[in-house]
Amino acid sequence: MDIINAKLLFDFAKNNPNAAGAINRWVEIVKTEKWKHHNDLKQTFPQADYVGNNRYVFNIAGNNYRLVAAAVFFAGALHIRFIGTHAQYDKIDCSTI
Repeated sequence: MDIINAKLLFDFAKNNPNAAGAINRWVEIVKTEKWKHHNDLKQTFPQADYVGNNRYVFNIAGNNYRLVAAAVFFAGALHIRFIGTHAQYDKIDCSTI
């Protein structure tokens, strides 16, 4: 899968070094995948939650952080919409961000 707006992830990792390893692992996994639909994504990340509007929430670094991405399966892309702590995540509407 192509990752759109990956800069958001890498900027977050620079400012949150304890998340960097987990973010890099997530990126490595996603880049090797060719998901065509929801079930493919869930096979790779069973704990990912679908929250509507093509958005998925991923738990990062042992569930210390949340990542929201919009999946565009036909284009083979994930568009990063948000990454942050649980407190930050609680302040957003992840189905529209």
